[in-house]
Amino acid sequence: MLLNLFNEMRAAKVPVSVRELLDLINALKQRVIFADLDEFYYLSRAILVKDERHFDKFDRAFGAYFNGLEKLDDHLQALIPEDWLRKEFERSLTDEERAQIQSLGGLDKLIEEFKKRLEEQKERHAGGNKWIGTGGTSPFGSGGYNPEGIRVGDAGKRQGKAAKVWDQREYKNLDDQVELGTRNIKVALRRLRKFARQGAADELDIDGTIDHTARDAGLLNIQMRPERRNTIKLLLLFDIGGSMDAHVKICEELFSACKTEFKHMEYFYFHNFIYESVWKNNLRRTSERTSTQDLLHKYGADYKVIFIGDAAMAPYEITQPGGSVEHWNEEAGYVWMHRFMAKFKKIIWINPYPKDAWAYTTSTNIVRDLIEDQMYPLTLRGLEEGMRYLAK
Repeated sequence: MLLNLFNEMRAAKVPVSVRELLDLINALKQRVIFADLDEFYYLSRAILVKDERHFDKFDRAFGAYFNGLEKLDDHLQALIPEDWLRKEFERSLTDEERAQIQSLGGLDKLIEEFKKRLEEQKERHAGGNKWIGTGGTSPFGSGGYNPEGIRVGDAGKRQGKAAKVWDQREYKNLDDQVELGTRNIKVALRRLRKFARQGAADELDIDGTIDHTARDAGLLNIQMRPERRNTIKLLLLFDIGGSMDAHVKICEELFSACKTEFKHMEYFYFHNFIYESVWKNNLRRTSERTSTQDLLHKYGADYKVIFIGDAAMAPYEITQPGGSVEHWNEEAGYVWMHRFMAKFKKIIWINPYPKDAWAYTTSTNIVRDLIEDQMYPLTLRGLEEGMRYLAK
């Protein structure tokens, strides 16, 4: 039966292997969980899914698998002996619970009556003592009270007296194609890491302290060491204004995540494309500007450079002197991008527009050519691929 679950996972593009399927089978053989759909969901997700970005795909595959099982009731009854099922179920009941079930006429009577009322009922019901609903005393429903009941759904406060749980589960989507939030951005940025211990020794070295204390015959010898930090140096250049106004929120989240993840980070703003100057304060953009030539001289070739912009503009803004819509630029934008490419070893461009829309904008294709096709969409997958390239 788990082969069908495995096939659903593969069909949903969840990267699972036979090794992980065997681990799940072994966990079930060891009775890590038994006869509980909730516990089976969490167990199988923990074993089969190694990256949280695939949770949504897993949920869809898991739902498809169990929806398929609902159609196999007759087939399962033929495969699994009824007396075995009854014995396994009764083993989980206390003497008091067995007596409560018998008070309604037995387990068979309970299930038969449930199916009958499910066929008769045509609408949602709350309260009462007969229909399947919430908050009542019917044996079937959720949030009410009946000691011999079958719980349906998850509404209301549970009384802990259901003989069987029927839940329709809903899980929050998490996919690698959706736009990012700050938390997911941080997860993606962690692929760009290179740790080293540099600077003042202000962190307790526990292993070193134990080792030196042992060498000194038990006399405490405290050892300190520099803090372990990410040594990657990052230079961010944000397109600001115009068509980028629609992407302010996601750019703020990206900026916030970068400030958290990278100690050595510098940032500047530009409009549409890079020219002879950039700035840090948008309120003083006309009076406080930094020469792009100075920027190229100040920051070393070991800096990783990320341009963030939609690359949507008139082509002449990139290809012609005087093409800027805000001022007269003596040199065309593409000349400055060539200088960036010659100075820095790794440059990428993050585009907030979906990748399938890039081909419709001439300027986007020009930018892609200038940066040697290292343009990535602002999605979890796109950002991870960009970080992977920068980390090479």
